[in-house]
Amino acid sequence: MYGALDIATSGMLVQRTRLEVATANVVNQNTLRDSQGRLSPFRRRLALVAAGDPTSNDPAARVLGVHVSKIALDNAPPGLREFNPDHPDAYRDGPLKGYVATTNINPVVEQINALEATRAYEANVVAAEAIKQMGAQALRLIA
Repeated sequence: MYGALDIATSGMLVQRTRLEVATANVVNQNTLRDSQGRLSPFRRRLALVAAGDPTSNDPAARVLGVHVSKIALDNAPPGLREFNPDHPDAYRDGPLKGYVATTNINPVVEQINALEATRAYEANVVAAEAIKQMGAQALRLIA
């Protein structure tokens, strides 16, 4: 019984992380400068999910559930550039002179990812509740 509950719980943790990543992407969709003030458009983040629990000491538990293996940067090219030579973040020289770089974040895609993560989280909550009810019913039958 506890293995099944651990699986549902690990799914909830992964979906929470996916929702946090999608939220961070939407929040930073207009961020064009890095922490040092250099022109460096924000790059979309992705939560990479893998099977198992690598932190478990039990070899059998290492294959149960899921976990976020890492938060990776999306390698997609920056978004469309707009021509606005008066913008303070416009390129000053080179082939992109006068163009403003944008991020590679599509708010519609991020909204869909957030919705998917929310629905998956809810499904894991329902599974955990069902597991708890089955355990309670089993205890009632024993007593």
